[in-house]
Amino acid sequence: MSTRGFTLIELLVCVAIIAVLISLLLPGLGAAAAEGRAAKCASNLRQLGYAFHMYACDYLGRSMPLAYTATSPGSGPDVYWWGTNGEHGVDHTRGFVWLYLQSDLRCNGVYECPDQPWGTYLPQGAARQVTSTYGYNGYFLCPPHTPGWAFTIGRRPWQNLDTLYQPQRVFVFGDTAIDLGGTLPYNNALLDPPYLFNGRRWVLNPCPTTCFRHRDRAALVLADGHAERFRPGPVRPPAPRFGVGSVGEHNDPYYVPNWREW
Repeated sequence: MSTRGFTLIELLVCVAIIAVLISLLLPGLGAAAAEGRAAKCASNLRQLGYAFHMYACDYLGRSMPLAYTATSPGSGPDVYWWGTNGEHGVDHTRGFVWLYLQSDLRCNGVYECPDQPWGTYLPQGAARQVTSTYGYNGYFLCPPHTPGWAFTIGRRPWQNLDTLYQPQRVFVFGDTAIDLGGTLPYNNALLDPPYLFNGRRWVLNPCPTTCFRHRDRAALVLADGHAERFRPGPVRPPAPRFGVGSVGEHNDPYYVPNWREW
């Protein structure tokens, strides 16, 4: 007794149905994978937030410095919150977070956002190695020790976590990158505000550093320890690339909450 097989048309219909089902499933799978990477990023930032709090506990509430710069040529590399970046390589054990978060600087490590893996950005520094794709809000938290800006804001007070107003609205660490005109963004250890102080007045920051790489959202940890994702605000550079911009239209409340008093 012979059995009836599939005809070519029936087989093509089955293939078409399977293709439609796959096309319906793929966006959901992609969204789930993206959500997983964003969750991993939030976990990284919360760990950095814990290190920030433990540093403050050890130093009478004082916020962690962003960096200590070399006082003279040949006196050693600048020491950042994540470590040093000199001609002989990166040394993460010298970073201010090392005592509280002993994770090395490597691909897919705590200091690197999973949505900005090694190879998707250009490294800054002499070693040209992995440092961090997260930035620290030193502009507000430790003005005297914020390289690049200390000459204009160095006299602003170093913030104390114990007296910080509305810590649940102050950024500490977050997704960062900077557009320096290359084919890829550069990593950046500073979480800069949308407006910069030039010593007399505030001017629009032409190179903001907050990076919205999680489906047009940036992950940040705030001074009370919670992590959250934010959308970009209307203040952006003239030709935004790489998803870089700022949260909100002004420096308050997240970047520099007291900027109108400067």
